[in-house]
Amino acid sequence: MKTEYISTSEQLEKICLQFQESEYLVIDTEFIRQTTYYPILALLQVTDGKTIAIIDPVAIDDLKPLFRVCFDPNIVKVLHSARQDMEIFYHICGKLPSPIFDTQIAAALLGYGSQIGYANLVKNLLGVELDKSQTRTNWLKRPLTQKQLEYAGNDVLYLEQIYKIQREDLIKKERLEWLQNDFKFLCEHSTYEVEKMSLWKKVRGNTRLKEKRLAILQYLAAWREDLAISKNVPRKRVLSDDVLLELANQIPKQLSDLSNCQYFSKKQFESYAKQIIEATQKALQLSPEEWPKHPTHYNLTQQQDAMADCLMAINHLSAAQNNISPNCLCNRKELEQLVMGKRELNILSGWRYELAGKDLLSFINGESSLSINSDSLFLEKTN
Repeated sequence: MKTEYISTSEQLEKICLQFQESEYLVIDTEFIRQTTYYPILALLQVTDGKTIAIIDPVAIDDLKPLFRVCFDPNIVKVLHSARQDMEIFYHICGKLPSPIFDTQIAAALLGYGSQIGYANLVKNLLGVELDKSQTRTNWLKRPLTQKQLEYAGNDVLYLEQIYKIQREDLIKKERLEWLQNDFKFLCEHSTYEVEKMSLWKKVRGNTRLKEKRLAILQYLAAWREDLAISKNVPRKRVLSDDVLLELANQIPKQLSDLSNCQYFSKKQFESYAKQIIEATQKALQLSPEEWPKHPTHYNLTQQQDAMADCLMAINHLSAAQNNISPNCLCNRKELEQLVMGKRELNILSGWRYELAGKDLLSFINGESSLSINSDSLFLEKTN
């Protein structure tokens, strides 16, 4: 497969005329995000199985020809661990490529483990050991070296081969349609929209706070996110998680409460103090019923715990029968939620339902039972 470095608008227009005739495009991106809230797109690699195009967005101002083919609903876009790449499209264009095929998700269904990395998948499926020397390279620095270009090209060269193998395997096993809900989720705008009032859940150490202090953390985390977005800096460059926790714990009600705070600098105090007090006051105006709450932790009875053990056995049995990891289906926590009557669960939707979810429900509903025959465990229908 030939490789072309695309650094002019004319070259981009020409290769995209070729790409628009393809049934699929394999796509990968290189980006930098260490010092910004939004990723900075540094490189795009695209192949139609005939040509690898390494497209330089630093050199090309207008990427519309590429976006035109990426958003073509008649072309399948193939990515590995698509979420970050899709987030870049959403940030730049305000919309998402569709339909897509995520080889990492497909790998889980085909027995290669949950969230397998690209290099490991290439090694396991194709027997190729990828060069990892450019993993931490500066993709914004120009000119790009030959090693960088080879590394970037390999990201779609082998992914195209993997896509063909996975698609054929899924069709043979009549499972291709099972993945459509997973792929569709990655193409929905809501997947990439930040729920600011839920960000407190991502603050490390939030379990130490309760009641109104947790409400203060909720508003402080939302304020920090707004500021990080407006400044285009990582949220922890505004204030760290530890500082947010300490502020929420102290419940600052006026500026004097912050004047001697040792957790941020004089400059930060001058910039943020008033906003911190405003966020705190908003939280304090909530009624107790409006305070955020930590996720429910189920205290199972011994009987319920035994039932969860049985469900775990069924989950392992289903995984063994389909040659996949049990963790790709569900974990113990999800099975405990199932025992407690919760039904809005991943195991009860899509391909996970087909492989294990329906058997779990059948057992819960008394329609089947676990049995042992010699050294084999199996699930049988009850009369």
